[in-house]
Amino acid sequence: MIIVFGSLNMDVNMSLPVFPVTGDMMLASDYNLTPGGKGANQALAAARAGGDVAMVGMVGDDSFGTRLKKALKKESVRVSGVGVSSAAPTGCAVVSSVPDGENQVVIALGANMETSNEQVPDEVLTESGVLLMQMEVKPEENIKLMKRAKKRGVCNILNLAPSIIIPQKAISLLDYLIVNKNEAKQIAQVTGVKGADNACSLARAIAQKCELTCIITLGPKGAVVVTQEGEGWGIPPLPVEDMDNMEVVDIAGASDAFCGTFAAGIHQKLNYIDALKRASVASALACTRKGTQPSFPYIGEIEDYLPLLPEVKQAHTDLQW
Repeated sequence: MIIVFGSLNMDVNMSLPVFPVTGDMMLASDYNLTPGGKGANQALAAARAGGDVAMVGMVGDDSFGTRLKKALKKESVRVSGVGVSSAAPTGCAVVSSVPDGENQVVIALGANMETSNEQVPDEVLTESGVLLMQMEVKPEENIKLMKRAKKRGVCNILNLAPSIIIPQKAISLLDYLIVNKNEAKQIAQVTGVKGADNACSLARAIAQKCELTCIITLGPKGAVVVTQEGEGWGIPPLPVEDMDNMEVVDIAGASDAFCGTFAAGIHQKLNYIDALKRASVASALACTRKGTQPSFPYIGEIEDYLPLLPEVKQAHTDLQW
């Protein structure tokens, strides 16, 4: 089973012509509500990629919370581990996007701050399991759960987003760390890594310092992965902009599609390169559709586009940001 320990938010999506500057008020022609939260997003992406997924988190005793749980359950994600707060409302995010696909997000965490590692019983932490986490719950609860999972042989995956400083000892509990370039640079500061001025060398330094496999996502340039033994590969992006009837319209779901799909591949016992190839395809396809959860592809579509992914090549130290 894939246990996703993280946030559930209702997203309020607004389309704008440009982002407002400080002090300005801007009118949006409309808005829509869609289920979100990095935890729920990655749980749904993993389920659509063929994973057996259980979501663990907290919502409020309100209509948003009910809607979020129903959305996951409809996609065969187990939601019995999602608690209901009697005091805090369901988390909410305001997502503003502009025509080129860029977005800005402001999150009120609400009930997510009550999420506890104790919601995950020991009996579901097994050697065949995968634990997938993000940073929209209290960091100390993530760390406590990571320690428990590590003792029981669970594969620990952390997407360090949003970027929050955690101790190196906690990072070293992981099997896989997934970060973007900014998050990677922050990890370098925490771990004391010096002189890593490009993606490959930084991923290698983090991987060896923390004894894990480090994955740095590079947006339209794909991703780089380096194991603790120093083996590095560049994972190319799916070239959707060169394909007929495809264009990038919204990047909001790209990261969560990547992480959830990767976790599903690892749980299905794919090697990490094949899992990352699926993740790269899923991430790119998500960019061609509006919204976050609605943009995530199903496993059949991912497999259909896999043959169009460029060749994975060994990564060298000259791979730039």
